[in-house]
Amino acid sequence: MSNSLDQLKATGTVVVCDSGDFATIDKYKPQDATTNPSLILAASKKADYAKLIDAAVEYGKSHGDSMDEKVDATLDSLLVQFGKEILKIVPGKVSTEVDARFSFDTKESVNKALHIIDLYKEQGIEKDRVLIKIASTWEGIKAAHILQSEHGINCNLTLMFSLPQAIAAAEAGAFLISPFVGRILDWYKAATKKDYAPHEDPGVKSVQNIFNYYKKYGYKTIVMGASFRNVGEILELAGCDYLTIAVSILRNNTERCSDREQPNLLEALYNSKDEVPKKLDAQDATNLDIEKKSYLNDEPTFRFDFNEEQMAVEKLREGISKFAADAMTLKDILREKIEKA
Repeated sequence: MSNSLDQLKATGTVVVCDSGDFATIDKYKPQDATTNPSLILAASKKADYAKLIDAAVEYGKSHGDSMDEKVDATLDSLLVQFGKEILKIVPGKVSTEVDARFSFDTKESVNKALHIIDLYKEQGIEKDRVLIKIASTWEGIKAAHILQSEHGINCNLTLMFSLPQAIAAAEAGAFLISPFVGRILDWYKAATKKDYAPHEDPGVKSVQNIFNYYKKYGYKTIVMGASFRNVGEILELAGCDYLTIAVSILRNNTERCSDREQPNLLEALYNSKDEVPKKLDAQDATNLDIEKKSYLNDEPTFRFDFNEEQMAVEKLREGISKFAADAMTLKDILREKIEKA
């Protein structure tokens, strides 16, 4: 019998590796890979990646007048350097994240995305192999709409915790969304002081609801479950369009895992022979009775409905803040290297 990872792929789910480590990505043979400042911060501490950092620092030194501008240029270059190396391994796409500081600024999000795509082009990489990751705020969703419709740039709307965000993203024509399973579970466990079996996991149910809604109404936006805490969550979503699975979760990183280290979930699937039945089916979803909603050009209704979900509001705020904090930590490291260069 094939391992559980291969069985998961056989259900129709595209497996994506959530990592900045090239050797790990190569081992599990995912279709795509995702990165964020937290993952690159972790990878950048390994000696293997010194040459990428050196190349980014060299680039940043000559781009910008002020030190802040040089640091920003260095970080952008580093993100693209990592993306370029990842694309040598995966056959599909790599997600590269817009600075979380721009999560509430549509114009700056668009400008940063265009700049990232230009940097990739300088490296000989066309935009069809890149997904621009943007937080699923109203402003971020609007930025994704502009990038998709006016520039043909595919977007990954991340930090997604609610159906209103998902509906607005689909109406904006986003290529892909990343609903965060584990972080939803974290919130409910803290709020209710109880544990949840995988089949009753609030994060799993959230992704199931989004998947069924999209398939019911024919949206082409890809649903990519993300941020898992255990293998059970992954197995309950077998058949989902995409699942991005972390190879490890960092100790002492509260944004990722509440100060505890989790097992390597891809490795667990890779070593398991347990059967993986398909749990989500697009055809089944078309027969479900699901209310149709719309937020197209209706910011007040979107904000009201999103605001009604306390968990989503709190986790979006937390996610943006912590991604921004990790980006600042990475910038501090790069600033020191520029000063010494």
